[in-house]
Formats: sequence, C-alpha cells, structure tokens
Amino acid sequence: MNKIYIVEDDPVIAGAVENHLTMWGYETRTVQDFQRVLEEFTEFDPHLVLLDIGLPHRNGYFWCEEIRKRSKIPIIFLSSASDNMNIITAIDLGADDFIGKPFDLPVLTAKIQAVLRRSYSLRGSVNVIEHGGALLDLSACTLSCPGGKLELTKNEFRMVQVLMENAGHVVSRNDLIARMWESDNFIDDNTLTVNMARLRRRLEEMGLPDFIVTKKGLGYLIP
Repeated sequence: MNKIYIVEDDPVIAGAVENHLTMWGYETRTVQDFQRVLEEFTEFDPHLVLLDIGLPHRNGYFWCEEIRKRSKIPIIFLSSASDNMNIITAIDLGADDFIGKPFDLPVLTAKIQAVLRRSYSLRGSVNVIEHGGALLDLSACTLSCPGGKLELTKNEFRMVQVLMENAGHVVSRNDLIARMWESDNFIDDNTLTVNMARLRRRLEEMGLPDFIVTKKGLGYLIP
C-alpha cells in the first residue's frame, strides 16, 4: 500500500484529501506539528509527499529542500499561489508536480497515480531499493546514506536486500539463512550471528546504528 504524507495547514482541505485518498486505498498521514515536518516524514517513511507552500513557521520550499537532502521520493506541491514564479521555484527545488488550488480530488488522484508510476518504474529500472534515507543499489551491491557509501560483501548485501525488501516486517533467522546461502546444506546458526554483528558494526560507522533491529525469538527487522 502506497503511503502519502500530507503537509497542508488548511484542515478542511487536508481532511478532504485524506478521506478521498483513503477511499482509493492509500495509507495517509496529515502533518501534526509544523515544526517537526522532517521528523514526521522520517517516521512515516511515505512514498509521496503533498506539500503546500504557505505553512506555519517554515514554508513548503524549506521543507522540500530538507526532504530532498535525504530522499528522492516524489513531491507534489498544492498551492493557491500558482503563478509561474512559484511553479518554477517548486520544480527547481525538486518537486515532481504542482497543482493549483482549488483543485478537483479526482484530478489530484490521477496526478498522484501518474507521479508514483513514473517515479517508481524509473527507480525499478536502475535496481534501487530505498528505505529510511538509505539506498541499496542492487547492481553495484552498495548502500548509500547521508554518512556515505558502503561497499557490501556478498553476505552483507543479501542480508540488507532481504530485510529492505521486507521493511516493516520481521524476517526470521531461518528465512534469512535460506535467502543468504540458498543451499540445502546445513548452515550453522552462529554463522548468521557473526555476519549480522559485522554488518551492524559497519552500518554504525556509517551513521546507521539502529538500521536493523533484533526481535528476540523472532528474527530481524528494518523498521
């Protein structure tokens, strides 16, 4: 299910958009604290952001720049300030589309579907998985994050790939072993423990200390 983060200070518009998108099967969240937009964005980890320009404390341009420093996910501006200068500014800052207010909800939905389809089909063509500000390049076997780029070993790559593909869900140790070694031969459970400990040390050095969480008795999770 695609997740949409709505950063809009008009509660009537925000509520209407949220209700409409929920009916279309999207998981939505509306901003709660306009001083914590980035924190809420990181916590929710959406697939697309709807962003107004005129917001309390900081305008939408500021938050667009902050999000772009951490993520390439699509951003659509919603604003009554739909003159050419604002549209050009939004696109220059990394927005994927601009919709002027007032707008029809079916048109908004169609635009969202088009941007998601375009953004994630392109992303799939370059074999990249993105989650929580980290980018896994499936072709180069590298993990990029704000702290730099990590060249992964074969085992490290497979662990990260499986966990990122199942982000938000616990992967059991047995399932992880089966995907990592893809063999009918018995693999000592301690081998996984050693590999995981080494990977976590390297992730911590890259500024990702809690990227992989242990669920005692169950397995591992990238939240």
